[in-house]
Amino acid sequence: MKNPKKILIIIQRSNGDVLFSTTLINALYKYYKSPKIDLLVNDDTISVARLLSNINSIHTFSYKKKRENRWNQEKDIITKVFRKYDLSINLTASDRSVLYALFASKNSISTIEMDSSKSWWKRILLTKYYYFNPTKHILLNNLKSLSLLNIEHDNIQLSPSASELTSTNVINRLCKIGIKDFLIFHPSAQYDYKIYPQYLRDDLLTQLNNLGVPILITGGGDKVDLLIKNTIPSLENIFDWIGETTLEEYFALSQLSLAYIGMDTLNMHIAAGQNKRIFSIFGPTNVKMWSPWSNNSQKNANQDKPIQTYDNITIFQADMPCVACGKAGCDDRHGKSECLDNIDPKVIFNEIKDWYQNARI
Repeated sequence: MKNPKKILIIIQRSNGDVLFSTTLINALYKYYKSPKIDLLVNDDTISVARLLSNINSIHTFSYKKKRENRWNQEKDIITKVFRKYDLSINLTASDRSVLYALFASKNSISTIEMDSSKSWWKRILLTKYYYFNPTKHILLNNLKSLSLLNIEHDNIQLSPSASELTSTNVINRLCKIGIKDFLIFHPSAQYDYKIYPQYLRDDLLTQLNNLGVPILITGGGDKVDLLIKNTIPSLENIFDWIGETTLEEYFALSQLSLAYIGMDTLNMHIAAGQNKRIFSIFGPTNVKMWSPWSNNSQKNANQDKPIQTYDNITIFQADMPCVACGKAGCDDRHGKSECLDNIDPKVIFNEIKDWYQNARI
C-alpha cells in the first residue's frame, strides 16, 4: 500500500475503546509521516476522542439520532466519508461500522466476528481483516491492523497528556488545600452493575482513611456519580472531588497521583497508561480483554482469581464459580452483580496498606 495521506479510524464502542486507539493512531502517524487522521466515534465518547493526539477531525454517530431518524443520519455520515480516505481502519465488528469503512475507502481494514455466518460478506469485501478475539486484550486486538500493514510496534498502552496549563491549574488547586502526595479512589463506573456496593465502599474508605494519606474521590457529573457523591462519608483524609474536574483535568490529576483504587472503568485504564500503581475491583467483566494493561511486562490478567498481582497492577474478584460471567449483572439486564458483594474490603485494604507502607514515597 502506498503511503496514505488521509486515514479514517472507526471506533463505535465505549470510552475505553477510544482510549485504546492511542497507540494505533500514533504508530500510523509516525510510520506514514504525518497523514491526516480522522475518527468516527459514538457521540458519547467525543470527550475522550478530543484529547487524542494527531487527530485532524472527528465524525460522530448518535444513537439518539438513530432512534429519531435513522436514515437521515446514515446518509449524512456516508456523504461525509464516501471515498474521502486512502485507508480506513475499523476497530468494531458491527455491520454498520464495517459498511462505513467500505464506503470511506477502497483500502479497508476491519476486525470481524469469528462466526462465518455473520462475517462471510465482510471477508469478501474488505481489503484486509482480522478476527476479534475476546480471549485477548483489547489493546492487542486493536493493534492487529498494524501487523496487517507490516508496521512494527510495541504493545504499549499510551494515555493522552493534559496541557501544561491544565496540569499547572490542577497542581495549584492541590497546593491550596495542602495536598502533595495522594491516592485516587474512583467509586463509579458507566454502569451500575460494575459498582462496588455502598456499604462495602464505606467500609473500605474508613480503613483507607487510617493510612494517613489524602484520598481524592473522583467522578464525573452524571446521575450515577452524583448519587455516589451524596453518600461519601465525612472523614479526615477523604476529599470529595466528584463532579469537580473536566476529563482533561482528570488526566492531569491521575498523572500526579501515587495510585489508583477503584472500579473497572475508563479511569483505571488512564492510570494504567500512565504506569500508576493500580488496585482495581472487578465484577462480571472479562479480565482477559479488559483488565488493566501492564506496560512494564506488556501483559494483562489471563485468569480469574480472588487476588492477582502482575507488576504494578492488583485485581480483586469474588471467589465464586460464576466469575467472570461477562454479563451485564446477574440478570444480564444491568441488574445487581452479586459477585461484587463478595469482595471483602479488608482484603483490598490489606493489599493497599502493604504496598503503601513498603513503597518509597
